Amino acid sequence: MHLVKKIEIIANSFELAKILESLKKSGVHGHAVIRNVEGEGLRGGSEDLDMTMLDNVYIVAFCMPEQIKTVAENVRPLLNKFGGTCYISDVMEIRSVKCVASL
Repeated sequence: MHLVKKIEIIANSFELAKILESLKKSGVHGHAVIRNVEGEGLRGGSEDLDMTMLDNVYIVAFCMPEQIKTVAENVRPLLNKFGGTCYISDVMEIRSVKCVASL
């Protein structure tokens, strides 16, 4: 087992391609996308994204700890411009490092 970073992004589906491209640019090549995400925001009401005519997506990806600064630098401007949120956490990967790096 070894430590990796988990990246969770909730954003407007219209920006999905740009977000995935920014992850790829950061060296994160594997991801999962869940469409039609709904929820209540931290502010106690519906998120601003819920008020649009477009669906929201949940993106989850994993990377090595040394990649996370580049990921944040590439994703942050998109989220600041178009809305959305990103959470980064430490998790344990049980597969080999070689498999994680090949994602």
